[in-house]
Formats: sequence, C-alpha cells, structure tokens
Amino acid sequence: MSLVMFSLTYHPLQIAAVVIFSTCVAWLVVYHLTPQLKFIWYCFFRPIGERDSQQKARLDRFYEGQADVYDATRRGLLRGRKTMLNLSAGHLKQLRAQCPGKRLVWVDVGGGTGHNIELMDEFFAISNFDAVYLVDLCEPLLQVARKRFSKRGWSNVTILCQDASNFVLPEWSETNDAKGSVGFVTLSYSLSMIPSYYTLLDRIDHVLDPHYGLLGVVDFYTSGKQSSLHEKAIGGESKECGWLSRWFWQIWFDFDNVSLGPARRSYLEYRFGTIKSYNGRNRFVLPFIVRIPYYIWLGRPRSADISRNLHAFEVDGGNTVGNCSPVNPFVTKETEIIPPLELGEACIHNGDAAGNGRPGEIVINVTPPLSSFHYHINKPWRLPYYQQPVHKEFRTFIYSFTWEDPAVDMKYLKLSVADSMFVITSAGDNALHYAIASSPRRIHCVDMNPCQGHLLELKLACIQSITYEDFFSLFGHGRHLNFRQLLDTQIAPHLSSSAYQFWRINSEAFSSSFYLNGYSGWALRLAKFVFGLAGVSEDVERICNCKTLEDQVEIWHKKLRPVLLNPVVVSLLKNPVFCWNALGVPLNQRRMFLSEGTMYRYVRDTLDPLISTYLLKNDNYFYHMALLGRYSPSSCPTFLTRAGFEKLKANEGQELEAFRLHTDSIVNVLHGLPSWSLTRAIIMDHLDWFSPGSKDVDDEVAEFARVLSRGGMVFWRSAGRLPWYNEVFERRGFKVVPLGVRRGSEEALDRVNMYASFWKAIKM
Repeated sequence: MSLVMFSLTYHPLQIAAVVIFSTCVAWLVVYHLTPQLKFIWYCFFRPIGERDSQQKARLDRFYEGQADVYDATRRGLLRGRKTMLNLSAGHLKQLRAQCPGKRLVWVDVGGGTGHNIELMDEFFAISNFDAVYLVDLCEPLLQVARKRFSKRGWSNVTILCQDASNFVLPEWSETNDAKGSVGFVTLSYSLSMIPSYYTLLDRIDHVLDPHYGLLGVVDFYTSGKQSSLHEKAIGGESKECGWLSRWFWQIWFDFDNVSLGPARRSYLEYRFGTIKSYNGRNRFVLPFIVRIPYYIWLGRPRSADISRNLHAFEVDGGNTVGNCSPVNPFVTKETEIIPPLELGEACIHNGDAAGNGRPGEIVINVTPPLSSFHYHINKPWRLPYYQQPVHKEFRTFIYSFTWEDPAVDMKYLKLSVADSMFVITSAGDNALHYAIASSPRRIHCVDMNPCQGHLLELKLACIQSITYEDFFSLFGHGRHLNFRQLLDTQIAPHLSSSAYQFWRINSEAFSSSFYLNGYSGWALRLAKFVFGLAGVSEDVERICNCKTLEDQVEIWHKKLRPVLLNPVVVSLLKNPVFCWNALGVPLNQRRMFLSEGTMYRYVRDTLDPLISTYLLKNDNYFYHMALLGRYSPSSCPTFLTRAGFEKLKANEGQELEAFRLHTDSIVNVLHGLPSWSLTRAIIMDHLDWFSPGSKDVDDEVAEFARVLSRGGMVFWRSAGRLPWYNEVFERRGFKVVPLGVRRGSEEALDRVNMYASFWKAIKM
C-alpha cells in the first residue's frame, strides 16, 4: 500500500520521462552489446556444423550471422596480428633492399574480411605490392572484404574464394609457372582451421620465392611440457604449456573444428626456417584466468641465403656448431670434405665425437640444420646455441653496463686489424670500444648468460638500424617511449629469434630507466634510496656536474662519503646475498678481497682516490651513470658518442662484422677454436669466481695456452692483490706480468678502481 501511495505522488509526465529514459538506456546497451551477443551466440552456443559436412558449408553457416561484427569482436581475442604484420613489414623492407625491382606478390591465406590487408597498409603501403590476393573459403566474410576494398579503391587487390590448400592465382594461368612466384604469404589465425595443413604448407613452400620469400603466421597453439632439440635450437621462451592449459584449450577449440594440437606448428617449423618466434598468452576477458596460448612466427624457405649458412656458424675456424660444445649436434653423416680455405671463411674442424672430420679438414653440413640462426636477413652476429637448463637460470642480465675501464685496456692490448680477440660479453660496452679504437678482425664475445648476449645483440642491431638520437635515448638516457615500435619495425630484422623474444617480453625496460634493470640495477636502486633517505640527492646531482676537482672533493667529503661509508651501508655491502644479487660478486671473490682487509677499507680505497683524480662530469662515465642512473653526452662510453656510433655504422656496419656472440662457458668455446687462432683475450675478473685449486681453472688456462698464438696475451683483473691462479698460468708456460696493484687509497688504478690488481700473461 505504501509503495502504491509513493508512486502516485509522481506526475504522469515524470513517469513517462523515466520510462523513455530507461528505454533509451536499454536500447543503447543492447545496441552496443549486439556484436558481443552475436559473438557469444555463434561461438559458444550455436555449433559450427557436422564434422562430416564440407568445410565450406560449415564455415558459411558459422559466419553468416556474424560476418558484419567479425572484426569488432575479434580485436581482443585474436592477439598478435598487428605485431606479426609490423614485424613482416620490417623484414620485407630489408628483403626488398636486397632485390630492388623484383616483383612482389602477397597472398593472405584465410584472410576473411580483409582486416589484415587494411592493417598492413599502415606499416607497408599496399601500393608497394604488385599484386595482393586474399584467399578464403568463407563467402560471408569475403563479402565484408569486398566492401572494404571497394571503399579503399585498391586496384591491385584480388579476392579469391578458394580452398587454401590448393589455391591458384589468376596470373599463373598466363605464365603457367607458380614456383617461386610469391614474395609474401600470411596465415592469420587460419592455419589451425585448415584440415589439410600438410598440403597447404607444402604448396606455400613451392610458390614462395626461394631466396627472398617471407612467411608470417599468428595463431593459437598448444605444446608439450618439454621442448624438443629443434625447439631449443630455434629459441622460443614460454612455449611450454601446462597439462591443464594444453588439454583444456585443445578440447575447447575442437568443438568448433579448430585444431590447437602441436602438429601444425611443428610441421611449419620443420618445413621453413625460423626468423622470429614469439610465444604469448592472450589474457582475454579474465586476465588472470583465461590465458590462451598464441604465437607469432616469421620464416623463410630453407633454401634462402644458403650461402650465408657457413657465415652463421663460422668461428674463426672453430667448430661448426659455433657455440663450441665439443660434440656438434648439427653435424651429421651427410658431410663433405673440401680443400682448406682462408681462416675464417669456413669451419676448420678438429674432429668431433661422432668421428666427422679429421683435424685440419673443413667439414660442412650439407643438410641445413633446423635452426633460426641460418635465416638472419642481415648480419648473423649471434652464433647458434641450444637452450639448456642452465640458461633458464638466468631470468635477465646481471650487468646492464660494463664495469671495467677499456681505456686502460687499450694501453696494454696494442691491438691491430690483424688481431682476433676473446672477451667476456658482459654488457658489450668494452667490446664495442675495442672495435671503434682498433678494428680487430674478430671479436669473440662469450657469456653463459644468454641475456647478456641479448643485450649486446640489441646494441649491434640498433647501431645497424636506427638513428644516433634514438640510440642515445635508449642507452644514454636509458629511456625511449617508442621502443616497441622501433623493435618491431626497424631493429627486429637484425636480431636472432631468441633476442627478439627477450626484448619483446622486456620492452618495458626502456620505459623509465634502463640501467635500473638487471641485477646490477638493484645496486643503483639501493644507492638512490640511501641518498634520498640521507637527504643528499641534490648533492649527488651537484657532484656529477662539478667543473673542478676541488668542488667535487668538497662535496664528497662533506656530503656523500659519510653516507656511503656509514656502518649500516658497509654491512649491507658485505652481505653475501647482496654481493651476488646486486653487485654480481660471487662468494669466492668476496672471500678473496675480505681476506686482505675489511669491507670498509675496500670501499674507502676504491672511492677516495677516484673522486680526487677524475672529474665525474666529463672524465668518469662509470660513476656518473652509477650515481644518476644515466649517461650524458659529455660523460659516456665511446660507443655512445656520435663519432663512435658513426664509425660502427659506416659502410653498412662493416665494423660490426667482427663480432661473434657465443652463449656457452668459456672452456667450451675455447674447445671449439683451433690452435693458435687467438692473439688477445680479456677475461675480466672471471677467474675470481673459482675456489683455489679448481680443476676448471687449470682446464681453462690449458685451453688458452692451446688457442693463443705465440706472443698472444691474456688480461684479467682481480679483487685480490695477488690472485692464487697466477701460478696456474705460469705452470702452463705463460709469463705473468702485473700491470697495476692497489697500494692503498692514494692512487686509482683506473676510472673504476674496483679491482685490487690488473695482470697480463704472455704465451712464450
């Protein structure tokens, strides 16, 4: 009764207004949700059709009621299409530069509504193609495509309603020669829907240009919980699917005759060589629950760039795998022995465990290995490696910058263009410095952590592909808001698949400050926090901008020294967990310098002489970056100067040809190099990591004695004044010479001064 009385108090016009307003709101909600409601009905409730009916009939029935809302409802579900096209555009530009004037035909297989073709126009103009063909079996979707292309007015786009597995282009009737006539093929969420996928992929391989052809694929997938050797060879982080995800998505999509089993992708990667591979999870609707596995993949015919295969595996006459494992998993019985060539032109084999090849003979694998590293479009700096369990222990790079002074190295290296170097990769800064300063013929960069290789590979690719301004934004300021776009469109064609995947996943590293990433970034973060807590952040800025040493020393002693040499901070620096996770100092090295004094003394002897010797503003980029988290144009490594960058980039990056990046242990890489093939080796503080008397050190020094030419030199730094392993070099016939030994806090050995000694061993 009260409700009735309450309602009667309203004027009829008010009630009418409420009814009209409610009706309008309801209409708007239904109008805007109509695409989603159609999508839900046709995808989740209405079955696609009987399995024994024809594929075309099933597809027409499934899409006839939702073709008009297909694009609007697939944006969130079909992830990766834009990235695949963007990546393809970047690679197409590189390929077109190699074959100017060559006819370019694109076939979009299963292209449906033509969305991919319209989207591609943003990255690579459709007018650049001589002909574009959209091949699809579903007439309702093709009707949408016809309307779309009619509005665009593209005269070079043709729609073909055909079975994808045996599609025929109209131009073939004129020339009667389909083989190698297509330059670009895409499969966007269509490979999983085509029953006769073997026939389709074989046909694509037949019609794709054997030298300049490109294939791009994006689709859902599932895979086993363990990677095969092939999958380990071509890279691909996060590919494995858990049992629940694997079986749930296979069963779910199977209701709509969409096959997510691993067979399709396995045959794709078997039939074609992999250029790029990215595995993601579509967090559609419910991001923490619904995680559909999808992949982006680019590949080329296995006949592409066959002449470059040896270049990818060449290791100054080292073993064929290039990563210098004693047993070469790529060498098969299908080998041929050819006459010796100039060192570095092919792979001089010392014989392997399988008996393939005799010492001094050149063994070439006739059958191309199933590796992505054979299909670099440009310079193949990165040598192939199998992803091992030890590689997965490194989730990211330890060092985002190199913490050793290359200027002092150059004083003693005496490099020439004839030298072949062996260096530890770290962040690659010093290796780039050596290339700029002396142009050695070969620089082998070695690191067990693949992420360090990814970092140096990114720097090489950026030098090759982007402007100096963008390069300095990335690695000088450590910040670039458009990194993802640069990565896909310009940098990716110069990266290995593994490196691309890593930087695609970690693209946010350049969103704020790159140098605060990696394990070394934790040390910089801690310093920033401590300075803020002590209220000296402004003094940090001041000391890095001092114009005189006198002003710098004054700020140091009055403001910063009391903070950094505070007992609490010193205790933290002494902590073994912090030493490793933030500073990259292992237990054995920590024991070494603590055996010669206290942590307070070590920090004092490191920092005091630096501040009174080198001006941070323009003469010590190491501590300038450590304090501010960035470099400046006046205080930065040589490779970040415009002159250094331009020298590396000149002549299409000719200086960069010297680099070979290995992802393995030092001793394994040395195993793969022939005797007398190196002239210089810089192993940083690497040997500090071993315990005294370690057999591994003896094995490593023995390998250096074998691979170094007479008069060749090994250089190292140590946290100890007299490293125990010096005598190991002497036992192996080296003459060990001290280049600098810390005597206290009066004098700095170099601009880092973090190490207590610097040594040289000469092979006699």
